[in-house]
Amino acid sequence: MIKKIFILAFLVLFAVSALYKAFDLGLIWFVYPSEERYPIRGIDVSNHQGKIDWDLIPKKQISFVYIKATEGGDFKDKSFPYNWKEAKRVGFKVGAYHFFTLCKTGAEQAENFIQSVPLEIDSLPPVVDLEFVGNCKDRPKIENVQSEISIFLNKVDTYYKTKTILYLTNEFIEKYLGDQLFNHPIWIRNIFVHPNTFTSIDWMIWQYKSTARIDGISGPVDLNVLNGNLESLIQMNHSN
Repeated sequence: MIKKIFILAFLVLFAVSALYKAFDLGLIWFVYPSEERYPIRGIDVSNHQGKIDWDLIPKKQISFVYIKATEGGDFKDKSFPYNWKEAKRVGFKVGAYHFFTLCKTGAEQAENFIQSVPLEIDSLPPVVDLEFVGNCKDRPKIENVQSEISIFLNKVDTYYKTKTILYLTNEFIEKYLGDQLFNHPIWIRNIFVHPNTFTSIDWMIWQYKSTARIDGISGPVDLNVLNGNLESLIQMNHSN
């Protein structure tokens, strides 16, 4: 009996592992947003995408771009200057994002971002990426994390004269935020189901796929949809 239970448990673990592997390879995913309901689509990129040929990115498919600029207190994405300049040159609406680490203060992370991202009137609002993947091993207290995020937002919002968008995973919300979303716009990541399947969070951008293939980019890239029209996103930088 014990042997049968062990074998069954092994098979279950193997199946789960295979399923997650399929997700990672882009072979299986649960949701594809309606193009009729969500016609405005965008990508987010970093140095992981290698050198992008921005002239080949199809404008009929992609309307906006977010580019990784910084991480933590001192890391600067080496592809940011090139991606920022080239994406704007070919006419995309472009914004920058910062990967927030739990190991550094909000103040030094805000300064890193501000030093790296130009203050340009035609840019999209800044984004702060709040998730656990690739983050430090430390897990500070909830109140400490919320305080550092608040400090980061205050500094970045003030400098760019707009509200920073919060890129969030459900895991990060459950662990550190709960109902505390700082009265900021939300970019939610969920590659399995529609963001409002299990929550009533009012979101602006939804990342629904992480393994898309787009002309001009040699490897996989994240795909997102905008909840509303592009003008509403653009106007955020003109409303303060």
